[in-house]
Amino acid sequence: MTHANGSGAPTGESSGRAVVLHPDLVGSRSPRSGDACLEEAVGLAAAIGLEVVASRIVRVARPNASTLLGGGIIDSVAALIAGHDAELVIVDGTLSPVQQRNLERAWSVKVIDRTGLILEIFGERAQTREGQLQVELAHLSYQRSRLVRSWTHLERQRGGAGFLGGPGERQIELDRRQIDERIARLKLDLGDVKRTRSLHRDARRRVPYPVIALVGYTNAGKSTLFNRLTRATVVAKDMLFATLDPTMRQIDLGGGRKAILSDTVGFISDLPTHLIAAFRATLEEVETADIILHVRDVAHEDSAAQRQDVLSVLSDLGIEAEHDPRVIEVLNKVDLLPPAEAAEVNNIADRRATAVAISALTGAGLDRLHAAIAGHLDAERPVLSFRVSVADGRTIAWLHDRGDVLERHDDTDFAHLRVRLGRADVARLEGRGVHPE
Repeated sequence: MTHANGSGAPTGESSGRAVVLHPDLVGSRSPRSGDACLEEAVGLAAAIGLEVVASRIVRVARPNASTLLGGGIIDSVAALIAGHDAELVIVDGTLSPVQQRNLERAWSVKVIDRTGLILEIFGERAQTREGQLQVELAHLSYQRSRLVRSWTHLERQRGGAGFLGGPGERQIELDRRQIDERIARLKLDLGDVKRTRSLHRDARRRVPYPVIALVGYTNAGKSTLFNRLTRATVVAKDMLFATLDPTMRQIDLGGGRKAILSDTVGFISDLPTHLIAAFRATLEEVETADIILHVRDVAHEDSAAQRQDVLSVLSDLGIEAEHDPRVIEVLNKVDLLPPAEAAEVNNIADRRATAVAISALTGAGLDRLHAAIAGHLDAERPVLSFRVSVADGRTIAWLHDRGDVLERHDDTDFAHLRVRLGRADVARLEGRGVHPE
């Protein structure tokens, strides 16, 4: 199956003409269709402005140790490259360094695999200091295993030494030492950044507002929902990995309650472990969050498989989403479903206390989402009784501001209040010498 000219439009100025291949391994038990995998790979290429001139699913009966693909496929792809004047081939799978080098020799163009492509996107999108450091660390770790083919790139970084012929073992060892030294420096820099972030997180705990983390498959609509809830202007595009750095804003939950909402990097299938680690800053916010909103694109044909990918990543973080009371499943993009399917999704959400159907784009269902968030937070806010001197207007006003005052009656000397109050606020009051009865 081949799509030419228009498989994926570049998102900005084109940085190269690319052919995208998805190897369909015979016997693979992937829950996704080959067409869906190819479409996602084309989207990844478009996310960094590549002009996808052709895309193809290639069947692989037995992976070739030296090239992954068989000789017939290699020849047909060579003709495809020549016919479209392509400069780059993206293989939507994992290539060993040897396979990558041999395919480049066979096709006389640059070849990258799925990991290399995602690294390129991360490198282009990371905005925070930590994000940039983590991306460089992941890049170097990936590159180190491919020194047999990536030495010329390193040479250009050094300003070009003008070597003739191929690099010898001595050159590879020099490159490896150079990478190892840079990795060591990056780890030191990251240690400093992480300590600073830890201080910021401690400061937020003292505020104290609950933290709500948005998670989901890339392009599920997290940033659009973030903008809806915060009235912010975070980049929200129909593009894979539009958000890569954690973005945090304060939101008003009503009734004087506030929270911190954190948007996170979108998860994706087959994301290597060291790339997940590259965005540990974002994932740490998820681990410590009071509420986790798992945003799903229910209009996507692979919505169920995407859900499993997200649950798998959360499980790696020690969060068993299907049993964790903090997790609310947000069934997004119901506006894109046919009426009958939209009604079915709404019925499913109505039957489950841990699911809400919404459209972040139109705002439909956001009232139910607010109510679900409030219900989850209320479970962490016990109802307590306080006796406060009527002369202590400051504490009484604080209780009204930070809690839900359910009942109040005054006598000559004291105000007696029943208040639903967060545990952190209870601790703050006790620090001021005011204790529940």
